[in-house]
Amino acid sequence: MPIVVAIDVMLAKRKMSVGELADRVGITPANLAVLKNGRAKAVRFTTLAALCEVLGCQPGDLLHWEPDGPVDGNTDGAAQESGASVPAGSSPQ
Repeated sequence: MPIVVAIDVMLAKRKMSVGELADRVGITPANLAVLKNGRAKAVRFTTLAALCEVLGCQPGDLLHWEPDGPVDGNTDGAAQESGASVPAGSSPQ
């Protein structure tokens, strides 16, 4: 999955255990492990907000995107609507 969850990195930086974080956030250690290990399909914004509050971080510190493979020659990661290439700063015709 291209969304990577970096809770383990923040736990190490804060010298906090999974059990302590789960208790402070109000979720089960099992559910936190599912999220931490990248097996979650979704995360509630309330849970993400609680994680950020307890860890003293921003959502972007916990979640980041990594492509599964090449992004069709587009180096900035943005999707293009057509096959035509438009130089930066130019408008399509």
